[in-house]
Amino acid sequence: MSATDPYTVRLAPEVHAYVQPDGGWCLNNAGFVSDGESTLLVDTAATERRAKALREAVLAAGVPLPRTVVNTHHHGDHTYGNGVFTGQESGGAVVIGHDSCRSEVLAAGHQLHLLWPQTDFGAVEITPPTLTYSDTLTVHVGGIEVRLIHPGGVAHTLGDTVVHLPRQRVVFTGDLIFQGGTPFVPMGSLSGSLRALDVLRSLDATTVVPGHGPITDPSAYDATERYLRYVGALAEEGRAKGRTPLETAREADLGVFAELRESERLVANLHRAYAELAGEPDGSPLDAAQVFADMAAMNGGVPVACHA
Repeated sequence: MSATDPYTVRLAPEVHAYVQPDGGWCLNNAGFVSDGESTLLVDTAATERRAKALREAVLAAGVPLPRTVVNTHHHGDHTYGNGVFTGQESGGAVVIGHDSCRSEVLAAGHQLHLLWPQTDFGAVEITPPTLTYSDTLTVHVGGIEVRLIHPGGVAHTLGDTVVHLPRQRVVFTGDLIFQGGTPFVPMGSLSGSLRALDVLRSLDATTVVPGHGPITDPSAYDATERYLRYVGALAEEGRAKGRTPLETAREADLGVFAELRESERLVANLHRAYAELAGEPDGSPLDAAQVFADMAAMNGGVPVACHA
C-alpha cells in the first residue's frame, strides 16, 4: 500500500471512515455505518473508478452494500459516485440529502468535467438525492442512530449535512472541515461557516471525520475558526484599501496557515468575504471563472489540478 492509496479506519464497531490521501482537490473522505444487516454510506467519490474502489472497501469490511447513501453536500467529489451505489447491481441504494443539496446537484450537473476536462471521471450519471429534509432527519441503521443535521443557513454550501452518531460520538463534517487543507467557502458563506462550527461543537463528538484530510478531533474546529477569522480580517483591510481580492491575497502573510494544502484557496475565500462585506446574500453566485483564474494566478499561473 502506498501513501496515496485510500484506506479504511474502524472508528467504532459499527463505524468506518474511508480516507483518500492526501485530501487535496477531488480527494474526499467517505464512511459507512453498519449493524451487519444494513449499511449507510456517507458520501461517494469523484470518479467512477474511485467509487467502485469504495464499494469494494465496504464489502472488504464484511458488511452489506449500502441501502442508503447520505450526501454531505452537492460537490462532485462527494456525489459523482452516487450512481455506482444506486444501480441495481449494487442494491439500489436511496440517496438522502438536504433539500438544497438536491437542487444544487441538479444545477451543477457535470461541473467537475468543465473545471477539469482532462480528468478521467468515467461514466458519471448525475444522481441527486431522492429523499430530502430541511432541518434534521434521523436514520436508523438497525439499532444505530444516525442524525442528519443541516447547520442552518449557508456554510460550505447551501445544502450541507452533518452526519452525527451520538452514541459512538463520531461526526462526519463534510467540507465544513478540511484537516490539513485550506478551508473553501466561495460557494457558501464565511460567516455561515463560522456559525456552523458552533453547531459542530454542540454535538460533543470526540472523533471528527473531515471532508478532506486525516481523521481528527474537535481541535479542528478551533483551527478552522482561526483561519476563517484571518480571512475576514484580511478582507476588511484589503477592501478598505481598495485592493482586489487577488491583490490582497498576493500581499498577505499566511503565517501558520502557509502549512495548509491548497493555499491558493485564500483568494477564492477573499472573493466570498468581499461579497459579504458588500452586503451580498450568503451563497450568492460569484464569478466562478474569475475565482478559478485568480486561484491559478496564486498557483504560479498554473490552474489547480484535480488529483482524482
